[in-house]
Amino acid sequence: MTKILFPLSLCMAGLAAAQAPPATSELDYLSDLPIVLSVSRLPQRLDETPGAVTVIDRDMIRLSGARDVADLMRLVPGFQTSSSFESVGPQASYHGAFTRYSNHLQVLVDGRSVYSPYFIGSVEVGLQSVSLDDIERIEVLRGSNSAAYGARAMLGVINIVTRNTADTIGVEVGFGSGQNGLRDSRASIGWRQHSATFRIGVDRRGDDGLAGSNGHNEINRANIRADIQVTSSDEIQLRAGTSEILSGKGGDPIHLTDIRRDQHYGSTYGQLDWRRVVGVDQDFLISYSHGRETNLEGVRVNFFGNDYEFNADGQSTSDAVLFQHMFRLNELGRIVCGAEWRRESVHSFGFYSTEAPLVTNFRRLFGSLEWRVDPKLIVNVGALAEQNSMTGGNLSPRLMLNWHAMEGQTLRAGISTGFRPPSTYENSSNVQIRTNGFFDPIRDSPNTLASGNLRNERLQSRELGYLGNFPHVGLSLDVRVFNERISDLITQIGTTQKDYANTNNFSIRGAEYQLKWKIWDGAQLILNQTYTKNDSINTFQASTAPVLSNSINLFQKLPAGFQLSLMHQDNSAASLPGSNSDHLTAITRTDVRLSAPLRFGNNRGELAFVVQNLGNSYPDFFPHFQFERRAFITLRVEH
Repeated sequence: MTKILFPLSLCMAGLAAAQAPPATSELDYLSDLPIVLSVSRLPQRLDETPGAVTVIDRDMIRLSGARDVADLMRLVPGFQTSSSFESVGPQASYHGAFTRYSNHLQVLVDGRSVYSPYFIGSVEVGLQSVSLDDIERIEVLRGSNSAAYGARAMLGVINIVTRNTADTIGVEVGFGSGQNGLRDSRASIGWRQHSATFRIGVDRRGDDGLAGSNGHNEINRANIRADIQVTSSDEIQLRAGTSEILSGKGGDPIHLTDIRRDQHYGSTYGQLDWRRVVGVDQDFLISYSHGRETNLEGVRVNFFGNDYEFNADGQSTSDAVLFQHMFRLNELGRIVCGAEWRRESVHSFGFYSTEAPLVTNFRRLFGSLEWRVDPKLIVNVGALAEQNSMTGGNLSPRLMLNWHAMEGQTLRAGISTGFRPPSTYENSSNVQIRTNGFFDPIRDSPNTLASGNLRNERLQSRELGYLGNFPHVGLSLDVRVFNERISDLITQIGTTQKDYANTNNFSIRGAEYQLKWKIWDGAQLILNQTYTKNDSINTFQASTAPVLSNSINLFQKLPAGFQLSLMHQDNSAASLPGSNSDHLTAITRTDVRLSAPLRFGNNRGELAFVVQNLGNSYPDFFPHFQFERRAFITLRVEH
């Protein structure tokens, strides 16, 4: 009971003390540092958030030459990425992916959680749910945030903020074409009607995939957004969309049953947000979202005259209702508190050997307090209590101190806890390989049979940080030193018949930094470096993140509006997410992008030439999958 009452009491105490909003609150926004929204759920300056945050803005997205959000994460310290579609789609993980599915991150699109209940809580499909051209910025919290978002935010949060429709009035089209069968296209239209603005966008992303893979990958998306100003205080936002991923999978020579096959994954969603702003220091938010996944994937192979068949068809639905209240106590403190209910339903006869849907319910209460103890010291304290129908109750508190030691110099220290409950598949799977159309319980045994009774994975994180801003020399530095203790990691066990169990306890220790420097007029240098040490006794888990990773990125404005981007990544040897072995691979990749502005009449746009991986090909996901050099041209026109 105390787990539920703690965040609730924080919220109620703030409500009792709330006063009329002071006139000085707009000072929170008068800063050269960006305002981020997704760390504590409060809008905060970057040097006052309870954690290390990397912000990728719209210009950086364009200059990177990336084609999806997963590839963009190479610009964030501590992240590993893969462009393979073998586990549904390209993935990103922070401090290592402990399985072939990246399921220790929370991904939000405009506040809506987009991880996959169907695929073990993975974020791959969520990272592909929106076109890069529709994104305003991406906020990446490097570190646990279960204290604000509960389950799945165990190692971090990627918050994708899409562009306001008021900024996209008109018509925009884009095309991309090049090596490896690359074929991209996009079109959007935005318009205003009375006190509302609207946008409809459709796009297609396609290529032939990694060399050595069964690659013929295609993503098709359509998204609609409406921003309606009902009154001076009330705003309604409507969002809806659909996407599909068509890809080839299989062909792993180590596992003969992993035959080449096609996968068709589809998702749809709808979201309604109502926000009431009460002055400049208080607002209410009520949000409802619904999502649906469908998967079509069949496997059939013949051995010695027998047909062995497995069907991964199925679907899942998720519904979430959120209430959130943000207000200022006085000139020293602000509070955000709220509640969320979420329901997930998964149905797949192939995965669970039952026609009945498997349902998990989540109930959450959360609260966060920002308190200025004095002008230089800010205390962020918060907690989330969660009750889910699979593993019971959890409490995730966080305490973070931000000390402005001097102008532009902030030190940060804190401790937080995170958790991840088992997915439906890890807790309840019953995968039966059918022989000649039948499963004989006497002759055959399930391929995967989950015994259940799993405990939540737990994380205790301690971190120190430094954020320095030196505007007179155009330099900023963000440093994070971390000790992340993971306990009860859920791992697949067994060979002939697989199961899931809580196995390893281990620590991930290290340090990472990001340095941004405007070295001369029109140029920016971004240097990332991460050192990680994983002490797991499991050699695969211990090596899923490279001990040392570096990236250096240079963006230079040239005469006549031309722009040049050079990006180099160098990671020490690490295990690949699909290998599930201690096979280690080092990765070196260099990209270059050159763009030219276009303007004719009332139209404007950009023509760009991109080469990804100037050097030798490197393994990606499996040792025999190779990311080869890719050169392509993109064209964007706005009217």
